[in-house]
Amino acid sequence: MKPIYLDHNATTPLAPEVFEAIEPILKDNFGNPSSIHSAGRAARVRLDEAREQVAALIGAHPSEIVFTSGGTESDNLAILGLARALRDKGRHIITTQIEHPAVLNPCRQLETEGFEVDYLPVDRWGRVERQRFVDALREDTLLVSIQHSNSEIGTLQEVDWLARQARERGVFFHSDAVLSVGKLPVRVEDLGIDLLSLSAHKMYGPKGSGAIWIKRGTPPLVPVLLGGGQEKKRRGGTENVAGIVGLGKAAELARARMEEDVARIAGLRRYLVDALLRRLEGVEIHGHAEYCLPNTVSVSIDGVSGQSLLVRLDIEGVSVSTGTACSSGAAQPS
Repeated sequence: MKPIYLDHNATTPLAPEVFEAIEPILKDNFGNPSSIHSAGRAARVRLDEAREQVAALIGAHPSEIVFTSGGTESDNLAILGLARALRDKGRHIITTQIEHPAVLNPCRQLETEGFEVDYLPVDRWGRVERQRFVDALREDTLLVSIQHSNSEIGTLQEVDWLARQARERGVFFHSDAVLSVGKLPVRVEDLGIDLLSLSAHKMYGPKGSGAIWIKRGTPPLVPVLLGGGQEKKRRGGTENVAGIVGLGKAAELARARMEEDVARIAGLRRYLVDALLRRLEGVEIHGHAEYCLPNTVSVSIDGVSGQSLLVRLDIEGVSVSTGTACSSGAAQPS
C-alpha cells in the first residue's frame, strides 16, 4: 500500500515549488545579505522578496516581519523579548495550560525572573472561557500569549475577542499561530494583536525557518540572540537565505491556494469523522466541531490504546500522532 502521511501538524513535506526556489540559493546565490558587493546585494533582494511574500499572507507590512529559525524562536522572542523590555511596566503574564512548550517554557523562565504567570484552563472543547480570561486581567498585566489554534485537537481560540479585551486595558497580545498560518486565512489586522509567530515547515516550507510579526509601534524587544545587527538589530546572526526564500515561496503558495485547499481538506475531515462515527463503536471526537482547523481530527476509541493504534497504523503505512511532536519525549501527558 502506498504510504499515507497524516501528521501535517508535526511537519509537512516540502512543496516542489519551494524546492525549486531554494535549490539555486544553495548552489549559486550564496552571498551574505549583509555584504555590499553584488553577491550580497543579490541575497538581500531575495530576503526582501520573501519578506513581502510573508507579509502579504498575513496582511502585514514587510517592515513588521522579522525572520527567525522557526516557531520556537519566534515565541521566545515575543515573550522573553517583550517582558524583559517592559518589566518596569508590569510583571504579570497570562497564557493557557495547553500552549506549545515554546510558550510555556519561556513563561516558566520568566517566573524565575520575578514575573507572575497565570496558566488558564480551557473548557471541554479546548477554548478559553471569556469570563475567566477577563477576571484574570489585572492592572499590572503586561502580556497575554494565547495560541491561535491547538495542534492536537485543532480548536481555534477566540483570539480577536480576547485581544480586544486586552487592548482595552493596554495589555500586549501575542499569538502562536504556527499551526494556523498557511492552513487558514489569518489577518493580523482582523485579530487585533501585537505579535504573531509562524513557521515555514508547517506549510510545505523548509525546517529551520520562521518569522515573527511585530506590529509597528510595539516597543523594541530585547533580543534573545545576541550578535550582529541583522533584522534591524532585532535578531542577531547571518540570515538563512535559502530557508527564508523557502518560507517566502511557501507563503506565496499558501495565499494562492488557500480557498481551494481549505474547502478540499475540510471535506476530507468531514468524511473521516463521519466514517469513524458510523463504522466504529466507542469513538469520541475531541475539540470544537465548528471552530477548528480544517485538517485536524483528534479521536479516541474506548478500549484502544493510542500508542498501540499508532504502531498498528504505522505498520500499515499510515503516519499519525498521539500528541505534539515537540512533546513526544515528555514523561507527562501533553
